[in-house]
Amino acid sequence: MATQAVDTAYADNMCHQLSGWRAMIDARFVHAWKDLAAHAAEPNAFVESWFLRPALEQFEPEGCAQLFTLWDDECLCGLMPVAARPRYGRWPMPHVQNWLHHNAFLGTPLVRAGYEYRFWQAYFERMDSYPGQALFAHLNGLTLGGALANALEQVCHSQKRRCGLVHRSERAFLERGLSPDAYFEAAVRGKKRKELRRQKNRLSEEGALAFARDCGTNGLTEWTHEFLALEQRGWKGGNRSAFATADGTRTLFSEWPSGAAAAGKLERLDLRLNGRPLAMLVNFLCPPGSFSFKTAFDEDYARFSPGVLLQIENLGLLDRTDIAWCDSCAAEGHPMIDSLWMGRRAVGRYSVAIGGSGRRVIFGAFLAAELAKSAPRANEHPFHAGEGE
Repeated sequence: MATQAVDTAYADNMCHQLSGWRAMIDARFVHAWKDLAAHAAEPNAFVESWFLRPALEQFEPEGCAQLFTLWDDECLCGLMPVAARPRYGRWPMPHVQNWLHHNAFLGTPLVRAGYEYRFWQAYFERMDSYPGQALFAHLNGLTLGGALANALEQVCHSQKRRCGLVHRSERAFLERGLSPDAYFEAAVRGKKRKELRRQKNRLSEEGALAFARDCGTNGLTEWTHEFLALEQRGWKGGNRSAFATADGTRTLFSEWPSGAAAAGKLERLDLRLNGRPLAMLVNFLCPPGSFSFKTAFDEDYARFSPGVLLQIENLGLLDRTDIAWCDSCAAEGHPMIDSLWMGRRAVGRYSVAIGGSGRRVIFGAFLAAELAKSAPRANEHPFHAGEGE
């Protein structure tokens, strides 16, 4: 894909643009970006300015990643980071996909409510006209059944554009409806609840046990350093996946909570024994949703299940009138959070045809092979649109 800006008239005062991210981001753009996030059809903390911009600075310093944007006059109505990739898994299949990194757990673009259909129309118009070397478009981490995934499927169906859901997974999801106590009783069997109460009582015998929940900025820098140190001492430090392992990710973890706090979207929880953190948790609040971003616990106290005890306190989210749900951001089948949260969020990856007939013939054969490989998992939520249907 070309890195220069391309403005394309769309309808009335609407246009779309694709440009290297550094060329686009200035104070005026960030202001429009924040307004878009406040009116998005689907909240996604990982595409908000305070999260995505530092990630781009860290992982795409040359500005190679691009931002696709949809505008209605001067109103920003859609934003998705994209990047060209020369390979798709083990295959040498150049493609374009929404840009993600290892600590971004949802790929749904930010799209103003009511513009979902027009966003995908504009995106595919851009990909058809200027595909570069890409043989197809890949869209990773979309919420299945959400407004954006539904609009994507509708656009592909109406345009007879080949598109397939090539991967599907589910992760723990918390939804409002019960009080924290009632939810805990419904989700966890009586014997396990008794064991957790016993563990909490035994932990209290070790000293002063205190739980704290904070949405402000006081003491945030020190709290962040404590989190990094706690995570580094555990198994993530051992396999070099902790934030503190590398300077880049350490810097990001310092920037993300402070950026979220400045935007009024940070919630941090901790469980302490005699002032020492035993478990810590970072939530991003993006009403009407939220994201349980990262957690860490002291493995020396694993016999007391401090991480589980903190997650029980985290059920206090259910009392908030502005938060309807929380995405665990956890791996599918996570043994701890799956045992506490009853809901599941399905997240999927789509591959979509772009460009002219030659590319579409190649993609059609590739998609058929990929769908055959992914069945039956992806077909639990079957979707496949194609030319000639």
